[in-house]
Amino acid sequence: MKLAVTGCNGEVGKRVVKLALQRGHNVVGVDLADGPLMNDLLTTQEASNFAYLQVDLTNYEASLAAIRGCEGIVHLAARRDPGDYVVATHNTNVVVSWNVLRGAAELGINRIAQASSVNIITMVYSKKCDFKYFPIDEAHPRLPDEPYGLSKLICEMQADTLVRRYPMMRIASLRLHWSIPDPTPASSKDPGGRIKQDLWGYVQEDSAADAFLRAVVEENGKWSGHEAFFIASPRHAYWNGKSRYCPIDSRELREKYWPEVPIKDGFDVSGSNGFFDCSKAERLLDWVHTDK
Repeated sequence: MKLAVTGCNGEVGKRVVKLALQRGHNVVGVDLADGPLMNDLLTTQEASNFAYLQVDLTNYEASLAAIRGCEGIVHLAARRDPGDYVVATHNTNVVVSWNVLRGAAELGINRIAQASSVNIITMVYSKKCDFKYFPIDEAHPRLPDEPYGLSKLICEMQADTLVRRYPMMRIASLRLHWSIPDPTPASSKDPGGRIKQDLWGYVQEDSAADAFLRAVVEENGKWSGHEAFFIASPRHAYWNGKSRYCPIDSRELREKYWPEVPIKDGFDVSGSNGFFDCSKAERLLDWVHTDK
């Protein structure tokens, strides 16, 4: 399959490009930088199936030209935090996502996975977290109070809009957590600091890349239209033997930091169990998180 990967120079983008090439796909990497930043990750054979385009995706015609001829898109290009909390992140992300999704519709590219974020709910960038229950699933209210989370909410609304008008399109919005090689960086932080607002979560970077590729490439017949998925490890970061911290029971974390948040019926948030329910991704994408 010929895939376009926007934001290919980002940490997630590089892993998606590498894994797609390993699986035999041809990849067009799209980014704003002068050149690709993943050449040292690629074998000679992989590099022969990779092409790079420097593109400003805020320009619709340039976006259209970049993805023309592709069969699927992994859309990762975005500003990755609220920045100045004013206009730059919101305006850039909203325009770029629309240009890529609407361009795909115009060109008949019907298989797309786009990066949404766990910050579509109130988390680390918000003034105050507002968790309704644990573990968090796709039915949880989406109430961002800052421009990054809002931009991701809008990109999901854009996908809803386009599949209504173009019912052959299939779009996955992957609500990605912190993508890292292993949980050590997360578990080395104070569990009572900012990471508590991220619910001590993460996703292993190659497992995240696998989720994007499954959403675009696999045809298991289990879903259609637009679907959103939380993509996170089922274990919280403080259940990690590599850390200088001893493992912490998630029940202890909840009782200490979020005692007012109820647990959904039928679920157990204790031991190594994390605070996100990613069973929808397992059920519809056949995706299972792995720590490499």
